[in-house]
Parts: sequence; C-alpha cells; structure tokens
Amino acid sequence: MSEDHCTIRDAAEPPRAEGPPYAECVLCREPTEYPESYKGVTLCPVCEWQEAQRTACSG
Repeated sequence: MSEDHCTIRDAAEPPRAEGPPYAECVLCREPTEYPESYKGVTLCPVCEWQEAQRTACSG
C-alpha cells in the first residue's frame, strides 16, 4: 500500500501575502503570512508548526 494516510490532499491553503496588512493568528493573535483580507482560519508560522506536530501520525 503506497498511499500516505497522513497527507491531506486538496487542502485549501490561504494565499501568502506580499506585504502588510497581515491577518491575525486565530490562536495567539500574532501576525501571520496571510493577507488581512483572507476569510478563514489563519495561523502564524509557530502555531502552524505546533498544530502540525499535534496532528502528525504517531506510527
């Protein structure tokens, strides 16, 4: 079985902002890399990494 069950396919990712203003992180309210105009869940790089660690496959 060659399919990776940990990979989310076709996940909608917000577009990266070219400059300020940036959207706030929904967890810590720090600036993200996403434009302020993006409507949806945005996480800063630190919270994105922590969320990835929490949801990673354990075996």
